Amino acid sequence: MSFMPYVPPEQLMKDRSEFARKGIARGKSVVGLECAVGILFVAENPSATLHKISEIYDRIAFAGVGKYSEFEELRIAGVRLADLRGYAYGREDVRAKDLANAYSQALSTIFTQQMKPYEVELLVAEVADDGGRNELYHVLFDGTVTDEHGCVAIGGHADELTGAIKGAYQPDWDLATAVREAVRAISAAEGREIGPDIVEAGVLDRTRPTRRKFRRLTEEEIAGYLAAG
Repeated sequence: MSFMPYVPPEQLMKDRSEFARKGIARGKSVVGLECAVGILFVAENPSATLHKISEIYDRIAFAGVGKYSEFEELRIAGVRLADLRGYAYGREDVRAKDLANAYSQALSTIFTQQMKPYEVELLVAEVADDGGRNELYHVLFDGTVTDEHGCVAIGGHADELTGAIKGAYQPDWDLATAVREAVRAISAAEGREIGPDIVEAGVLDRTRPTRRKFRRLTEEEIAGYLAAG
């Protein structure tokens, strides 16, 4: 008969938390902030094809840090859930809050029941069409979800990044200013200059005339915004 050593539940949860945090800390950070046109996500990302920032639905965007395969799996599941809800009910019934709760439940189950927790942190954002209150949710590896306001940072240098941007943050920044300040904060947190060629940025722009509000910023746009500052 094999002997299974007893591990106190609190020690098991602590060990899983430390494991997940170490995995997340190895990744690059993402900052999300509200600005005059909507919600901006900015990340350091040397890859041109493996995106940290993506569209989920008409007015909803997603950002992930940590292990790419794991947060990409969650992104795809979110797209499928949004499509199903939009088809079964109506496009206006697809909400960021519901997606954040679904991610929270999935990550909580994985954290408590599987051998290895997911090494991810997520942001889910929804821009208000009429200039009303935007929604920005931060979901941790253990399923904890928080409702954020203004700006939020996730990833390996989240504390340094939050400190770098919160002191200067203004909710009425235009898009160019928001991009410049976000890149400046990431550079300060990383301790080196971040060039436009390794910056990934996407915006939920409520002023877009189309139903889909997400737009990915090009390297040329980012370079122009940074040069203007």
